[in-house]
Amino acid sequence: MSLTKRLLHSTPRLIFPKRTHPSADRNSQPISEALLSQVDKTTENLQLLEIGSGSGQHAGFLAPLLPNITFQPSEYERFHFGSISVYVKECLTKNIKEPLLADISKEPKDWEVPPTPASYDYMFNSNMMHITPWECSIGLFRAAGQLLKKGGKMFTYGPYAEDGVLTPQSNVNFDSSLRIRDESWGVRDIKDLKVLASENGLELEKIVEMPSNNKFLTWLKL
Repeated sequence: MSLTKRLLHSTPRLIFPKRTHPSADRNSQPISEALLSQVDKTTENLQLLEIGSGSGQHAGFLAPLLPNITFQPSEYERFHFGSISVYVKECLTKNIKEPLLADISKEPKDWEVPPTPASYDYMFNSNMMHITPWECSIGLFRAAGQLLKKGGKMFTYGPYAEDGVLTPQSNVNFDSSLRIRDESWGVRDIKDLKVLASENGLELEKIVEMPSNNKFLTWLKL
């Protein structure tokens, strides 16, 4: 085996920390269309907090389209920081910050670097709620209530049930597979999220139907 192959085999994360996911490749464009139609694209120095940034792929795609908005990625797992940092460095518009360590199940004041209350114009969270315990959904809306400015918006993307109804059958099957893997996981119902929103001074403003039976939800800070 050549030296190059041995290095690639032994330390791929050190050489190539940047990661991509096929699902993000597919949904980045429709997410960008939904987001761009609902944000201010002219006011300078707006701030967006992404919760659960993962690889950093969404921030890397969205930030260049919105140079007036500074993106603040955040993650619970430090493992993701290397990949996010590559997207930060590659961003031509230079409007992505280095990631914050954030445990969304905790109060924002207990995060490693506590954010300033009412300091964000927008928040964004993709494909997190159904693969985390319910406490994380509670924490997400709590953070939005504390960190968004009045009139700010939180955007969430993923599969959702509505009023106890989950469609189509592929989403029902997906929900079952999630609960088998971890009983604290599962597709969340919008009616339950509305309760969390109300408890934290937000309301559901808009639902956009997305490809692959997902939805893009907009939550307005009152």
